[in-house]
Amino acid sequence: MATAVGARRGRPRSARAHRAILEAFQAQLVEHGFADLRLEHVAARAGVGKATIYRRWASREALALEVLEQLAAPHIAIEDSGDTAAELLAAVTNAMRAVTETPFGPVIRALLSQIASNPVLGDPFRASVVQARRDEIGRVVARGIARGDLRDDVDVELATELLVGPVYFRLLFGGELNQLVAERIVAAVLAGYAAPGHRLPSRRPSA
Repeated sequence: MATAVGARRGRPRSARAHRAILEAFQAQLVEHGFADLRLEHVAARAGVGKATIYRRWASREALALEVLEQLAAPHIAIEDSGDTAAELLAAVTNAMRAVTETPFGPVIRALLSQIASNPVLGDPFRASVVQARRDEIGRVVARGIARGDLRDDVDVELATELLVGPVYFRLLFGGELNQLVAERIVAAVLAGYAAPGHRLPSRRPSA
């Protein structure tokens, strides 16, 4: 009831302010890191009061999660192309391009240690972004099995980690992230999981 009354009496929540806060948080995070990020600085940069932030998000972690979810979302879906190798390749290149060519990259770099050590951020991130990617790759594997391209005993969880894990390993510890690397990853996965008589080459998805 209090929330409804407050909503009637106060100024309506502004989508523009919401977006400004997310953008300001993202900029402050990339420039200063999570440990030194202060919501009063985010508020000043967004041109809002600090109370406006707390009406929408309970904590810095909640704000960080929404930024992560919004930036990751466009790079998760994998089109059903009818080509198992191409879809597996898309699973790798989607993750790769997200961290190398989009704003998601600097943000995930700034938050990796928090995701690993802070359950207030790490647990919901794994339940949303990570699980969404796992589910999408699971659908790719299921389609590959249905087509007869992949073995029907594929360990979907492990296959997902074999496809996407090298991207984050190289992000953390160094190493090239390019199309050739993506194709090598898919070739290695297919070497282990292709159905007998269906050793498919990895190749770039058709445009």
